[in-house]
Amino acid sequence: MKNDYNDSDIQVLEGLEAVRKRPGMYIGTTSERGLHHLVWEIVDNAVDEALAGYCTEIEVTIEKNNVIKVRDNGRGMPTGINEKTGLSTIETIFTVLHAGGKFGGGGYKVSGGLHGVGASVVNALSDWLEVKVYREGKVHFQRFENGGHPAGGLQIIGECDENNTGTEVRFKADPEIFRETTIYNYDILEQRLRELAFLNKGIRIYLKDDREDEKDAVYHYLGGIKEYVEMLNANKTPLHKEVIYVEGEKDGIIVEVAMQYNDGYNSNVYSFTNNIHTVEGGTHEDGVKQALTRTINSYGKNAKLLKDNDDTLIGDDVREGLTMIVSCKHPDPQFEGQTKTKLGNSEVRKIASDIFSEGLERFLMENPDEAKLIVEKCTTASRARLAAKKAREATRRKGGLDNINFMGKLTDCKSKDPSECEIFIVEGDSAGGSAKDGRNYMTQAILPLRGKILNVEKARLDRALANEEIRSMITAFGTGIGEEFDINKLRYHKIIIMTDADVDGAHIRTLLLTLFYRFFKPIVEGGYVYAATPPLYKVTYGKNQKLAMTDAELAKILEEIPENTKKEISRFKGLGEMDAIELRETTMSPENRILRQITVEDAMAADAAFELLMSDNVETRRDFIVENAHYTVNIDV
Repeated sequence: MKNDYNDSDIQVLEGLEAVRKRPGMYIGTTSERGLHHLVWEIVDNAVDEALAGYCTEIEVTIEKNNVIKVRDNGRGMPTGINEKTGLSTIETIFTVLHAGGKFGGGGYKVSGGLHGVGASVVNALSDWLEVKVYREGKVHFQRFENGGHPAGGLQIIGECDENNTGTEVRFKADPEIFRETTIYNYDILEQRLRELAFLNKGIRIYLKDDREDEKDAVYHYLGGIKEYVEMLNANKTPLHKEVIYVEGEKDGIIVEVAMQYNDGYNSNVYSFTNNIHTVEGGTHEDGVKQALTRTINSYGKNAKLLKDNDDTLIGDDVREGLTMIVSCKHPDPQFEGQTKTKLGNSEVRKIASDIFSEGLERFLMENPDEAKLIVEKCTTASRARLAAKKAREATRRKGGLDNINFMGKLTDCKSKDPSECEIFIVEGDSAGGSAKDGRNYMTQAILPLRGKILNVEKARLDRALANEEIRSMITAFGTGIGEEFDINKLRYHKIIIMTDADVDGAHIRTLLLTLFYRFFKPIVEGGYVYAATPPLYKVTYGKNQKLAMTDAELAKILEEIPENTKKEISRFKGLGEMDAIELRETTMSPENRILRQITVEDAMAADAAFELLMSDNVETRRDFIVENAHYTVNIDV
């Protein structure tokens, strides 16, 4: 072991070397998510031009060999010599970290992105990058290779109309950096570009895919986040036709809010700052939420819709069935939180609260019929909350865990260390019996379910708490539920859904995931939920035995068996058909099993998926199933 520590141990990474050495520090990851982050950085620069009032159109193209091209019609990057670096401004922007027009020099009032490291980081992590600038009747060009090294200086390669201004960037991600994949996902690009178009009303964004399955789309929303809310509520039944929209500015801070109630029970509030999704919220979201509660209570009492002896509505009451977008544009945002996506500027809370409360109060006063429907929905939610509070007491009464043990439902494990404990939620008593016999009694607990649980997408918490199976899970998990939920009390760090590999099993799994996502969201976001993957087939030939998880695996196994060999193929119709040894060896033992961890990459997409699959909108769900159905071919054996 080396004990000395001297001057020669200190490394100095110059230019873009630091980015290539530690790419995760700049783009988070070199996985597929990091690959797409390169696109966002270049697109963000174009959007900043739009926020400054100079850009109206952005074109994003995926070329045939997964080269990305981003073209905007902004002012075009400056092309002169930078005083501090002695390089052209183009070369400075693309090779010097923290060089850009976003540091208070008057270039941009509001911006997103990485504050001046975006273009240079993309260059550093690219196999090559080319930039064209259309400005002052000239077309300027420069190319960079091998991680950001100039392949020549900035040069003029042609002329253009003086009204034709803007910047075009083409780059190819470096496969030495992005070893997992350099192939772009059209759906990921589509979702973010559409979001940017919603958040910046009036901007027109084109997406074109020139690869094998050629696609193109245009995103242009004059209504901005009003149309965003309408899209999010497309599969729901709105309580009032008009989307409530409020906009205001104070001290250079712009706040926009769009909201609409629906007849559902879930709250979907999404906030953004300078186009960045603040998934952990922050002061802008806090201010709007506080104003919502205060304004509805005030209006309800003044309009005599709330009686003097009625309980004051709380935040959960006024957000039931609400879809809301909060967008803040701030000249100097300060982010904090686990993922650095929580706005921390303290002054924003009061500004957002004042702007929104004034606008919402005006809407309620001018639309008394809609206001009455909103207040009535909130009071109904309040009564349901109080009913749920009473029902919840049954899940935390003294001896609750002993009670479900006594009733023969939960077979608990011996260990009390949550980090090594796992609980299997098993479909049916028969499979539950095999699971109990095949488990590791030290670390594996078994909770069988009798039948299908309630679809909570169509139910409030009070009704969910009346379901015996749901109450058993709440008690077993130990976290409580609703306003009492505490993730630190979770008794198992692996909650494993183990259902049959058939349609009914998939339905039960979906019902459970809906329950977990709606009422236990932190256990899903924290990565504590898994789905077991039992085998579909068992192939026996001679003294050999092989298991297949899919039809494709079965076909491969059959190809490997010599011809004229006598073989027997068993199709597992359910977990209950497996004995304890088979279930342990195939599905429960950590050495052999395959678990799928359930995670949430995008909360908005997850909300939309649950709404689509589990709500009452049958036509939309049918169209989705037809479009995404996978058909299998039977194998003759």
